[in-house]
Amino acid sequence: MSDQSRALPDRPSLRYLKLEAKRRLSAGEFATLHQAQLAIAREHGLSSWTALKEHIEAAGPVSHALTQVRWIMSRFAAAETPQWSPPDEEELRQHFDDRYLSLVPPDWLIRMFSTLAERLREDLADVRAEPLRLRARLADLRVEAATEADPPYRLHQLQFYPLEKKVNDPRVAAPPTSTSGVVPEEATSVAAASFAELGLVGLIVAGATGDGSVWVTARGWANLDQHEVLRPEHRFPAHSITKLITATTVLRLVADGRVRLDEPANAYLRTVRLADDAVTVRELLSHTGGVDNPASMFADHVPDLVSVTGPVAACSGTRGTFAYGHGEYALLGQLIADVTASRYEQAATRMVLEPLGMTNSWFPHSCPATEVVTGHRLTDEGVFEREPTQVSIVPAAGGLWTTAADLVRFGLAWSSLLPDALAREALRPQAERNDGPGGQAGLGWMLVLPKDIAGHPGAGPGSSASLIIRPGLASPGGGQPWVVLTNRRVLVEPINERLALPIT
Repeated sequence: MSDQSRALPDRPSLRYLKLEAKRRLSAGEFATLHQAQLAIAREHGLSSWTALKEHIEAAGPVSHALTQVRWIMSRFAAAETPQWSPPDEEELRQHFDDRYLSLVPPDWLIRMFSTLAERLREDLADVRAEPLRLRARLADLRVEAATEADPPYRLHQLQFYPLEKKVNDPRVAAPPTSTSGVVPEEATSVAAASFAELGLVGLIVAGATGDGSVWVTARGWANLDQHEVLRPEHRFPAHSITKLITATTVLRLVADGRVRLDEPANAYLRTVRLADDAVTVRELLSHTGGVDNPASMFADHVPDLVSVTGPVAACSGTRGTFAYGHGEYALLGQLIADVTASRYEQAATRMVLEPLGMTNSWFPHSCPATEVVTGHRLTDEGVFEREPTQVSIVPAAGGLWTTAADLVRFGLAWSSLLPDALAREALRPQAERNDGPGGQAGLGWMLVLPKDIAGHPGAGPGSSASLIIRPGLASPGGGQPWVVLTNRRVLVEPINERLALPIT
């Protein structure tokens, strides 16, 4: 170890100094990385590695966003220890603005940051700090933050989401773009940033303007092997977003007086019945019926439901407790077929797709081949491979294939098919979800009430989808829809957040 003091350069690089510490550790100069970092800090006239970092950060433009994130890291890093005490609401309001805390209550924040304690003890990396914004990496998470424009520069945006595996496939290096309608500049920017960061082959982002005009931006390829450019009119599997179509079809039967929400479902089922005679239609819609899931969900063609469930569908779950799955919606599809005396696909098309003008949506019985995307997966080497195309064996739970524009049309106008009271009931919490703080289940819709969000995700082999509306839950027909479609299975939540949401 040198006892000579060294001067920092005019524009010091923390990354370089970190690499220097690792190099000297590997050379055997120090026994631990901590010792190497401490020695480098002292060689530059500072008492600790933390002091060195702070000195380097202070040498550049002040980033209020970085300062606030640093506070979170220091305040919650010890959250798992017995002596740690959480901040109260007054302390949190010094660092988060009022709108943020109205959407994300303080107890949620404390729980979330506490679960990240181990990661918060890591160093930030790949830091891109501006006065009011920050993008960085923290362990296996990407961090994005933004503050108010004026003192005290409190946070009004904060996002944590998982990093993706690095893509090394040169075929996606320069993705083409195709659009329909007047695409907001923000959506174009979100699509461009998300495409690279999430490691995608193709990405569609869609929504609507204030007058209800639909816009779509498509980026990348529908089929990478054939170099087929992705276009707004390409059709994707909607996967579990299909459940919203099914729920709306059932509610149309309720509105017509042909089905009652709180009547046992077996009162309407004929071809396949439930093992539990007490399970109601409402419980099937809200995933609280305890119905067993099919053993698998994808195949080359759609079989008859009775060959999937047997003549009596098992109900081994706990009735009355939310447990997301496909079993309840498999039976709702059969209920629709039995009540209407037609196939589920025909009834859902007649009662929902056609009235909403969803002319590019359908329920294929075998693998479709026209104007559809090809699914992809990313190998460990970072190269994309084609996923075999399959269809859902339960059309009512995951069988819809559709375009982004058609999903936007559904998000805009689904409630117009129902009486106002019934549309509001669909968006009223029926059960508390067990998949994250604050989540509720409506009748088909997944809800996060503090954020005024309703929607549904969908994912399957080689693709992901998401539909979100921000309805102003008191007036379900007036909301803003967002649609995200990809032909690689990834977590699309980061895209949703950049478009419409303030925090994970």
